[in-house]
Amino acid sequence: MNLSDQLSTVVADELAQLGVTDAVVSPGLHSGLLAAALYHHPLLRLHVRVDERSAGFLALGMARASGRPVVVGCTSGTAAANLHPAVLEAHHARVPLIVVTTDRRPMWRDTGANQTTDQVRLFGRATAFFAELDSVPGDAATVRYWRSVLARAAAVATAGGPVQLNLLLPDPLENTAVPDGPQWPRPSLAERRPAVRVDRALVQPEPLKVPARGVVVVGDAAADPQGAVAFAEQAGWPLLAEPQSGARQGPNAVTGYGYLLAHPEFRAAAQPETVVSVGRPGVNLALLDFLGSAAQLVVVDPGQDWADPARTATRVVPRLGAPEQEESDPDWLRLWLDADKAVLEALDRALDEGGLTEPRVARDLTAALPPGSLLFAGSSMPVRDVERTMRPRADLTVLANRGLSGIDGAVSSAVGAAYAHRARGAGRAVALLGDLSLLHDQNGLITGAAPERPDLTLVVINNNGGGIFSMAPQPEPVDGFETFFGTPHGVRIADVARAAGWPCTRAESVEEVLAAVRAPGPRLVEVVTDREANSAFHRALAAAAMQSTSEALARTPAGTE
Repeated sequence: MNLSDQLSTVVADELAQLGVTDAVVSPGLHSGLLAAALYHHPLLRLHVRVDERSAGFLALGMARASGRPVVVGCTSGTAAANLHPAVLEAHHARVPLIVVTTDRRPMWRDTGANQTTDQVRLFGRATAFFAELDSVPGDAATVRYWRSVLARAAAVATAGGPVQLNLLLPDPLENTAVPDGPQWPRPSLAERRPAVRVDRALVQPEPLKVPARGVVVVGDAAADPQGAVAFAEQAGWPLLAEPQSGARQGPNAVTGYGYLLAHPEFRAAAQPETVVSVGRPGVNLALLDFLGSAAQLVVVDPGQDWADPARTATRVVPRLGAPEQEESDPDWLRLWLDADKAVLEALDRALDEGGLTEPRVARDLTAALPPGSLLFAGSSMPVRDVERTMRPRADLTVLANRGLSGIDGAVSSAVGAAYAHRARGAGRAVALLGDLSLLHDQNGLITGAAPERPDLTLVVINNNGGGIFSMAPQPEPVDGFETFFGTPHGVRIADVARAAGWPCTRAESVEEVLAAVRAPGPRLVEVVTDREANSAFHRALAAAAMQSTSEALARTPAGTE
């Protein structure tokens, strides 16, 4: 077997020079040429996963947490197709991902040759850049061409989103390349530079003329969350920020906006003249309905595919400038903050008295994690419980796969985020997942030995099925609901964890959850709950929030609304 390949070596070297630090591969003979080049490069860390879907989401998690492109490579055939879910999530969440699919020569396509299919633009419009590079004997001009293409791919990925490189590589069993590697002068690491260094000038945003009464909404994939926080504070507006947006912080942040916006009287009293929406909100349905009813909706997005699902945007700007106001209204912000305080006091009373519940775990976990920590929240109920209960914090990083909001790849994404978080020298990494998310990505627990095992604690809410479906309104019982929505699995979570070498404990109280999280990872903490009881408790929380909002409105001085 000859794993020497000039193109693969150039790919590894150029991407490393462009700032890539991590690459993920799965076993495959044809991709062995690429894997060997990545493995031997001194500036790259290589992570190996047994299946491509987990590999894709591991790379996605690292890229999401670090903000830098991560390479994920695979062999040909169905291996490449297994990367599609991670590519779609990266596309919709604008996560920088460099997908390198290895392929057989075009002469083998459509011939019935083994492990051969059409991989050209395999991911369609989900990748903003595609190039196919052929491993031919490369002279200096060919190598310059390869490096130029790689620079373009890295630049597009860095701007936000996945790209695909399809490498036509020789069969390692028939490879006739010189085993010593590429035959061109190789300068030292200190002397090497990328072929093209891409700098993008930032256009200074213009001031935005806004009224006294407005709201800033920040969702997933916000390009400048800190700018949104500053804008809200300068304008004297409430800030409605999803926890994974990076903007739930500061004195203007409102936690209980979902409950407030579900209250008809508050909704009428707090109707803004303008809403500024940054990123892609989508966790809370009441917030989405609020955006759809805005009289003036300004969407802030540097790309061409801005988020406007209700088709109500009246203006789109690439970046937020400073607000320009002819007048201010301090009562406007006070209306929101007073109502939010009342809602949170009511929620805290109910949560403190309710024992070990799913929203209680979310509230106490986000409050107890030390500064510099990272929390990955699984889609479905965990991210929604965090969204409803997490207090504003600037020193906690919250991540979630909300591009397409699937539960697939959650474990691998959390592991990848933990790797990137640790590489920055930051604090603890914790994931809050549901049982179906864990079972959907069991292979994500198989981390192997290299380069290291993750310092990650998985807190798994085990309600034996799909808890979010129990939250849906059901005027009448649905025949078969438990079979095809509840999906009880009966799996012993501890057995799943131990099979992959993860220590597992079951927490019987919130205090036990927090104590287990303080121990180093990798480890898994199981919290057993009941789906029907959780649904009833959420209804009780909503009722308490509605009552507290009504009481807060009754205390509001006349003329404030």
